Amino acid sequence: MTALVANAGQGRWWRSRTVRRFTSHHLALLGLAMITLLTLACVFGPYLLPYDSLYIDLRARFSPPLTGHHYLGTDPLGRDLAARLLMAGRISLAVAFFAMLLSTLIGTLVGVIAGYRGGWIGAALMRTVDGFLSFPSIFLLLALAAALKPSPAMVTVIIAVTSWMEVARIVEAEVRSLREREFVLAGRMLGLSGAHIMFREILPNAMGPIIVAATLTVAHAILLEAYISFLGYGIQPPLASWGNMLEGAQQYLASAPWLAIIPGAAITIAVTSFNFIGDGLRDALDVRDDRV
Repeated sequence: MTALVANAGQGRWWRSRTVRRFTSHHLALLGLAMITLLTLACVFGPYLLPYDSLYIDLRARFSPPLTGHHYLGTDPLGRDLAARLLMAGRISLAVAFFAMLLSTLIGTLVGVIAGYRGGWIGAALMRTVDGFLSFPSIFLLLALAAALKPSPAMVTVIIAVTSWMEVARIVEAEVRSLREREFVLAGRMLGLSGAHIMFREILPNAMGPIIVAATLTVAHAILLEAYISFLGYGIQPPLASWGNMLEGAQQYLASAPWLAIIPGAAITIAVTSFNFIGDGLRDALDVRDDRV
């Protein structure tokens, strides 16, 4: 992001060095294309299919892929698997995206305050982060999921509450390295408030690592949603998610393997794509790299 700002006055943003670095990362472009196609399919695809995701045809139970108008086959109730996959993608991607926003917001707020203030305030905040990290995150996630009523909103909050600590540590380290820079000292000499310096001066210069961390958090959130839904503590039927589709398919792995392969492939594509995008953004936003 710093590189993008530095190049803003030298021409159009799409001609900046940051954009050129990102577009030269072929795996990142592939990931961006795959996520775009997957998102568009989940948003518009259900309207283009001949069957609704809740339509039950008992005569078509366990139809394999490419059977008639059931392009990906049907499930044990005769519901169209393609329609359910795309509707499940809406839930899984929405939960992951909003969990990323919430966890990034919490982690950034904690990291900026801890990194700038330092002293006992910074120590207390970072010991809190260490305390959360000392618990195995998956056990904390399952404990919260089991104790609270499962719903898409609640699953989003649970994932965010168990995912913000890594963002906080990244932001705290970045802010600590920036707080003694000349522009921060100049802001103090001008009498700017601490809040102004933290959120108007330092935070924009720390956006690069935050963007990368947020991108990777989406991939992590998709896996967490699938994990807790697979164990029965996440999204509950009749709502579909990629995780509870896997949970419903586990007893049919031998007789109808496509029931698990198809949602598993969707999870793999989404997670891998976001990881590729994160790698590309990390390289593009690295101001220490002198490559054009």
